[in-house]
Parts: sequence; structure tokens; C-alpha cells
Amino acid sequence: MEVKIYHNPACGTSRNVLAALREAGYEPQVIEYLKNPPDRATLKELLRRMGKNVRDVLRKRGTPYAELGLENPALKDEEIFAAIEKHPILIERPIVSMGDKAALCRPAETVNDLIARSKT
Repeated sequence: MEVKIYHNPACGTSRNVLAALREAGYEPQVIEYLKNPPDRATLKELLRRMGKNVRDVLRKRGTPYAELGLENPALKDEEIFAAIEKHPILIERPIVSMGDKAALCRPAETVNDLIARSKT
């Protein structure tokens, strides 16, 4: 099974999730999403597999979220995707992809549920 983590090594939660994956016997492909952000199609596919919309993975703290006016409910998803393409820091982390499932693993313990679901 292919396992990927969209990771920020400066983030404690992201480091904890990576460690949990390794402790569970997985060696994920580590994608430092700030250096290599997912393209729009990849992000849309991850969202589909998570059952979430783009607003669900927006990071607000430490990002240009407020300055860009992303709290505006009138913004269309495509406008939000465009902002993420310019500012990948807007993606909440870590996102883990396991086979046909994916999850935003915040809090870090969320990865345990994803691991369990991926085994079924």
C-alpha cells in the first residue's frame, strides 16, 4: 500500500504523525508540501478521499488567511484553491494518504484511526 505524508518538518504534530506511521511499520513517502506543494488536482483528490471540502483544510494561524480575506463565505472554492497555489502554507498539516483513504491528521492521534481503516 502506498503511504504518503504531506509534511512540515518544523511542525511537532507533523513529526509525531510521521513517527506514528513508522512505529506502525510504514515507511511513507514524505512530501515537504511547502517545498513541493500538491497541485490542484492532487489536492482535490485528497479532499475527495477525506470527505472534506477545501475550507476544511485551510490553516489560519501563521498564514496570510486573514490578509487574503479567506474567511469570506462568498469566495468560491476555485478562488481558495488559487490562494493555496500561491501560498501552500495555507494547507493544514499533516495530510496522510494510505491506499484509497486519506485524512488530515490533526490532532496527531487521528493517524491511528486512518491506519485502522486502511487495514480493513
